[in-house]
Amino acid sequence: QVQLVESGGGLVQAGGSLRLSCAASGSIFSIAAMGWYRQAPGEQRELVASIMRGGTTNYGDSVKGRFTISDDNAKNTVYLQMNSLKPEDTAVYYCAAVPFRGSDWSWGQGTRVTVSS
Repeated sequence: QVQLVESGGGLVQAGGSLRLSCAASGSIFSIAAMGWYRQAPGEQRELVASIMRGGTTNYGDSVKGRFTISDDNAKNTVYLQMNSLKPEDTAVYYCAAVPFRGSDWSWGQGTRVTVSS
């Protein structure tokens, strides 16, 4: 079992920045990758960014060049630095942990990001 706790969401003006954090606990050794997903009202959940245990990163097309995912293995924490925020980035952001084996992903409770125009 992996537990994930997100923090760092809030209200920001367009063009501003926020940094989200996701602290993992529990069976850390079972995690192959971690990622950030987001879901806006009436929309499907979509990938924002992911990072493999070896450091390989992947980004959704809409955030490339503006968002950066990173991790601190000593703190078991993954970060999402969000710059040049746009109103369309408004959503609930969820942290996810992907296991090496099986399909039982772990999800955080979500943190809301609101970008005003």
